[in-house]
Amino acid sequence: MNSYKYTFVTLLLFSISANVSSASALPQNISELVEASAPAVVNITSKKEIKMRNNLRGFEEFERFFGIPRGYQQQPQQPQTRDAVSYGSGFIFKEGYLLTNFHVVDEADEIIVSLNDRREFSAEVVGIDPLSDLAVLKIKGKNLPTVAIGDSSKLKVGDWVVAIGSPFSFDFSVTAGIVSAKGRSIQNQNIGNYVPFIQTDAAINPGNSGGPLFDLNGKVVGINSQIYSRSGGYQGLAFAIPIDVAMEVADQIIEEGGVSRGYLGVRVGEVDNDMAEALSMDKPYGALINDVEKGESGDEAGLQPGDVIIEFHGKEIKFGTDLPHVVGRIKPQAKANAKVIRDGKTITLKFILGELPVDQRAFIPAKNEISSDPLGLKIEDLSNENAKPSDPENGVLVLRVNNGSPAYGKITTGDILIGIRSKGKPYEFKDAASFESLIESFSSGDKLLIEGRRNATRFFVAVTVQ
Repeated sequence: MNSYKYTFVTLLLFSISANVSSASALPQNISELVEASAPAVVNITSKKEIKMRNNLRGFEEFERFFGIPRGYQQQPQQPQTRDAVSYGSGFIFKEGYLLTNFHVVDEADEIIVSLNDRREFSAEVVGIDPLSDLAVLKIKGKNLPTVAIGDSSKLKVGDWVVAIGSPFSFDFSVTAGIVSAKGRSIQNQNIGNYVPFIQTDAAINPGNSGGPLFDLNGKVVGINSQIYSRSGGYQGLAFAIPIDVAMEVADQIIEEGGVSRGYLGVRVGEVDNDMAEALSMDKPYGALINDVEKGESGDEAGLQPGDVIIEFHGKEIKFGTDLPHVVGRIKPQAKANAKVIRDGKTITLKFILGELPVDQRAFIPAKNEISSDPLGLKIEDLSNENAKPSDPENGVLVLRVNNGSPAYGKITTGDILIGIRSKGKPYEFKDAASFESLIESFSSGDKLLIEGRRNATRFFVAVTVQ
């Protein structure tokens, strides 16, 4: 009996001790952090004018069925427009300059910035960088608060972080979590492989995009950018752009008007166990070089297919996706050394970096684009300025594909569309305007077979008109 009581007391004391230990591990200063930092966090409202689709086919069939005289038929309607409004977050980092996500302000005709003290300002876009999903805005006002900028390189997996933003337009909401992973590589519509994302479990939802991620010292260490979700809402996975990357981009935009990145001219892959054994490596790691572009930095340095880069510019390369993260943060024409495994031996190569080619076709302002809302495409004519030698003579160039649209996941930025078929009948178009007109002639639910060219390769995809 005494032994039983002793055991019970011991377990009870252990439970109390564990709870105290767990409670002491929780951050105690979140309310103070929020009070000090929230004034510089902003809510962003983006407005753009979009063309509404006029679909008169059903009405015309109704007229023919009931025999309505042509004199009583409706006159052709002029294209109608309406304002589309989207919401996001951001923060003031210096002298009226704000950082947010590119996708928050993409194609916006008007941007309104709201502060926590209820002041509102009209913002201008200083510059954008779709590859990192960042945009720099500027507002004019007095006594504007600013956030403190931290060092994302010092973050560790398991560190506490706090997000402030406007999820679903609930302004200045606060969530907390921990850093789940670092260096995540995510490729989305307009984001390349040049951002080593911070993964967190802080609850992030639509509207949080562009908002700051703070460490417990009240300093910004990331910019909330994406979520992984099958439902459209938070499911425990959120991704933030490291503030070190964001500030490099912001400084270049403000000082130079654009962003330039280093370039090797290589295609990389991962090293698995079998490859590691075949290459006489102790373990699978590094960036496997699959191909080297002639005349580019990698070729000039003597890099060969089959080489494995394990260190570049002093940074360890554990995965193939690490290499673009490192190279993209180095300025073009800079010198860099790399440790390379070749034929079972480690050698050193010296590089002079080239400049990442930027496909300017993807960054044409919205006013020059033609919207094809039934498919979710932004397109333009092929021309001498935007065509590549491998492009066909006729067709339209895809500038953007809207998330969740009928074409999303089937057609990508840079594709050339050259033909459409529906119900076995081919349809022709000469330019962006005729493509737009043709798409508008179809009804919601119609199935279209679209023919295109991607990197000089022909493809066919089926899409449903919305």
